[in-house]
Amino acid sequence: MGRPRNFDPDTVVERAMEAFWTHGYANTSPAQLAEATGVGKGSLYHAFGSKRALFDQALDRYDRLGAELAAEILSRPGSTRDCLATFLCGLVDSDLAQPVRRGCLAVNTAMELGGHDPEITRAVRAMQDRVIGALEARIDQGRRDGDVRAGADPRAAAEFLMNTIVGLRVMAKTYDASTLHRVIDTALTSL
Repeated sequence: MGRPRNFDPDTVVERAMEAFWTHGYANTSPAQLAEATGVGKGSLYHAFGSKRALFDQALDRYDRLGAELAAEILSRPGSTRDCLATFLCGLVDSDLAQPVRRGCLAVNTAMELGGHDPEITRAVRAMQDRVIGALEARIDQGRRDGDVRAGADPRAAAEFLMNTIVGLRVMAKTYDASTLHRVIDTALTSL
């Protein structure tokens, strides 16, 4: 019989997510994961199987948190533009408030591993598709409510905004809030 775990797996995944988000997949060593999670390397790998398996769980957690945030903000009362501005500005402001400007874990992962790792490519695409779906639903609601122009294509607008989000998350590593908010204001004029 093995020893009982002396750690909460959800807390470990959360802390690992933070480490991967800050350093990237390849640049996060087993020693860094052990330090970040407070769990010895042997116990960490015994519980999660591998660095990649832990990363997959961290990415899943990031996806869940992002989907919950998008759903919560985009379902708020108010105009579609106001909800979208709150969502986009919140992402940017959160990026800028961090001690290390690390952008978005999904975008960083797409840049690091996408295109040559089919599983990661599919995972990041699914994450982006979920956000696109939430944006599309809100834009479609805005069209029905009359606060988005009647001729707007909700899917195309949502894809454009997803592209804007990805760009904002990269730009947040080097630009200031006023520039990023100006980009958001410009993007929302398309609605």
